[in-house]
Amino acid sequence: MFYMDSTMLLLLPGLLLSMLASYWVRSAYSKYAKVSTRAGITAAEMTQRMLRQNGAGDVRIERVRGELTDHYDPREKVLRLSDGVYGSTSVAALGIAAHECGHAFQHQDEYAPLSLRSAIVPAVSLTSNMAMPLFIAGLFLSLEPLLWIGIACFMAAVVFSLITLPVEFNASGRALRALQADGYLTDEENAGAKKVLNAAAMTYVASALMALLQLARLLLLANGRSRRR
Repeated sequence: MFYMDSTMLLLLPGLLLSMLASYWVRSAYSKYAKVSTRAGITAAEMTQRMLRQNGAGDVRIERVRGELTDHYDPREKVLRLSDGVYGSTSVAALGIAAHECGHAFQHQDEYAPLSLRSAIVPAVSLTSNMAMPLFIAGLFLSLEPLLWIGIACFMAAVVFSLITLPVEFNASGRALRALQADGYLTDEENAGAKKVLNAAAMTYVASALMALLQLARLLLLANGRSRRR
């Protein structure tokens, strides 16, 4: 069967890394969410100041429900902070908020990987939803063209995952530099924020690895089907 054949073994490294990354980010967040910064400023206040100080004062700041749901929307120029981050003065909260500021700065600077990722979002949303149904239909109906169309659609998701890596690492780098340069965190606190952001970055690494392994699996299945014809 499609979901239970031996090629599933290819996905194990990605699954293991995903579980490890998920544990790592929640562990780091839980630890440093309990460590208050010496400056005593909330993440929302820091975000407003940091954006203004770096020429991005036109970016709106909103509160969003959920845990670790923080994100920057370049289409609306809105930076959204989660409930646990918005009013917190913790090292974790300031690190996460600064990371989202990093995305706002990327947008302001027209950082190429972010611009490219934003441009392909509509296409990726469409093709990623089509990829697996097309591939499965091609596999079970023995229609080879559908297999390869499905794989081509899935490759868009792979490209998106790979482009996301420099976007996220660059945003974290900008965040850590701004936090220290503007005096929001001490050296020790900055080290804690770095651990939180590094842990979060690993989730994107795991996602990219999983996408690559899934692509390899689809190619193996398609080639196996071709050889049996």
